[in-house]
Amino acid sequence: MAKRMVLLVGTNKGVFLYTSDAERKEWSLKGPYLPGWEAYSVLGDSRHGNRIFAGTSHAAYGATIRVSEDFGETWTQIEQGPSYSPESGFRLNRIWQLAQGHPSEPDTLFAGAEEAGLFVTRDRGATWRELDGLTKHPTRPGWYPGAGGMCLHTILIDLRNPKRMWVAMSAVGVFRTEDGGETWTPRNQGLARVPTGQPQEEVGYCVHKMVLDPFDPDTLYMQEHGGVFKSTDGGDSWFTIEDGVTLRENDAPFGFPISVAPNGDLFLVPLESSEQRAVAEGKLLVYGMHRGESRWSPIGDVMPDEPRHVSVLRDAMTVDAFDPYGLYFGTTSGEVYASLDRGRNWNRLPGQLSRILCVKPWLVED
Repeated sequence: MAKRMVLLVGTNKGVFLYTSDAERKEWSLKGPYLPGWEAYSVLGDSRHGNRIFAGTSHAAYGATIRVSEDFGETWTQIEQGPSYSPESGFRLNRIWQLAQGHPSEPDTLFAGAEEAGLFVTRDRGATWRELDGLTKHPTRPGWYPGAGGMCLHTILIDLRNPKRMWVAMSAVGVFRTEDGGETWTPRNQGLARVPTGQPQEEVGYCVHKMVLDPFDPDTLYMQEHGGVFKSTDGGDSWFTIEDGVTLRENDAPFGFPISVAPNGDLFLVPLESSEQRAVAEGKLLVYGMHRGESRWSPIGDVMPDEPRHVSVLRDAMTVDAFDPYGLYFGTTSGEVYASLDRGRNWNRLPGQLSRILCVKPWLVED
């Protein structure tokens, strides 16, 4: 059975699809689909046919989830999608993340939203319900947004145990559940708390992105507003892993994305600073670290002959599941880059898109 690689790209002006064969040398581009809509999250789901889910938002029409069963040519809005009750006082501004459920739950999907909340469907996306154990958490009165809003942007599931999950929210922190999302506990010890006035010490941590180690579900990695962190006890405690990546003396490294490969390799794109929020000196450098190592190394300038004063957003960097794996990222200026050799050499994919919000790989079997 032939395999295709589809790279799903969400932008602030619609969804685009890059397609290639298993070699991933030549790419074709289609789109925009859903033009004019922000797409902060996209997901390719092949568990019941080939379906694309997109979390879309619009200044006039609000936040919705759309689904396509013909590779983006037509879309249907899910009528009973995520929503908050009127009495909650919360507003559904964006769908920041879409994630498949545990492999033992093929009909399950999760959606992370802004204002921070988690929703689940058990019927392949037809109907959704709020997991209000998180929304009604006792610390909720002390939750405050980061600069991009109070967004639930990361959803991770323990492959050994479908009841164990983690979510990350800006500028709230990490929460873990052991019962499938009914109850939640903050897991932020050791992180760099941000001064946003939260009265509860358990929350107030501006997590930018978090990933789970592919071999050990007790090991997690994080790019946070105050640095790069690792946990080896399921998030109970965190410590910094910043050697080699500090760009300015005495400053913690600042950036948004962090990605993990199937073999445990880690990647991030550091920025000049929280104030600048662009790559330093116009050099679009990706940093990498092999699993088990403790020091980051710059892999090389993606475009050494041209300055790039851009940023890479939290969900705009990803790794596919091929061997060798492909590493991809999109910039705020609408460029998409791909590497098949752990970032040593890069190809710019065709087209100039608008501001790239997310990049997600999807392996399709024909």
